Amino acid sequence: MTDEAAPPSAVPAGRRAKAATIYDVARAAGVNPSTVSRALSKPGRINVKTEERIQAAARDLNYRLNPMARALPTGRTRTLGLLIADITNPMFFNVVRGAEREATRRGYTLVLAESQESGEREAEAAERVLPSVDGLVLVTSRLADDQIQDLAERGPLVVINREVEGVNSVVPELDPGIEQALAHLAELGHTAIAFLSGPANSWMNRARRESVLANAPSCGMAVAEIGPAAPTLDGGRAAIDAVVASGVTAVLAYNDLMAIGLMRAAQERGLTVPGQLSIIGFDDIFGSDFTSPQLTTVRTPLGRIGEDAVRRALDLIDDTPTAPAATEEPLLTELIVRGSTGSVDG
Repeated sequence: MTDEAAPPSAVPAGRRAKAATIYDVARAAGVNPSTVSRALSKPGRINVKTEERIQAAARDLNYRLNPMARALPTGRTRTLGLLIADITNPMFFNVVRGAEREATRRGYTLVLAESQESGEREAEAAERVLPSVDGLVLVTSRLADDQIQDLAERGPLVVINREVEGVNSVVPELDPGIEQALAHLAELGHTAIAFLSGPANSWMNRARRESVLANAPSCGMAVAEIGPAAPTLDGGRAAIDAVVASGVTAVLAYNDLMAIGLMRAAQERGLTVPGQLSIIGFDDIFGSDFTSPQLTTVRTPLGRIGEDAVRRALDLIDDTPTAPAATEEPLLTELIVRGSTGSVDG
């Protein structure tokens, strides 16, 4: 009895199958390797039927374009670094999702890194990521302005929720949502409110605080600032003593996590929300309506912010002009009224 010969395509046990190359795809599709490269790296640049034939051959051979090999002739890896302050904060979920949508549409892959709310860690992460990506997007950066400007000189860079001179940035318009929040509280009879401040080194925290202070007088409101504090559930919870001591009847928190933490602490103290204390958050994160009562919040268009930032970064990489601001749809904040706000008299 003789053994049957193994088929030519069989791979001996323990040996990894050899990965298909661009030349294998070219032979299977009956085209030149350079045509395969154009079809897979820049779709839409060649004849549609030829491109479909190449893509079918690549699928059949399980071919994957090596981004590092592709970078050799072009200097591009088609990857984009996204540095965020806190991966556990739900505020970043929709930013990342929006960024991913635009990156995928343009044929790019995102590389994600986290700074844990530390400027030092953010600088270290940027140094690690920068050599292997085509550009960077910083989300709620904790770096100093000169550090961000230095990074921008070294490669395409866009900053989210931060304005730095000479650097591309994507920042939502805060006044519309804050004006609506203050008007809402005024209609409910509140005249003394608090702004629960977030991180001291946060540009966006300062911007939100300044908007509250600037718009409160026209609503007949006095504002007490409480904080700064960590932009977390614990940061909000820790503020309860100061809120009670201030005698305010309503609080506008830097973000939803702080608002939820404060709400929990108030309820543990036996205070009713909104009967004795109205609370408004900021951002409308995933889960802001899971609380009891559901959280009233100022919604930020987080998904669009992520999309816009990646679009701007990739336009810088491709050296193509970004659409003028006048033609772009504004990134407006808006108040979402739920159950955590009520009248002063309950």
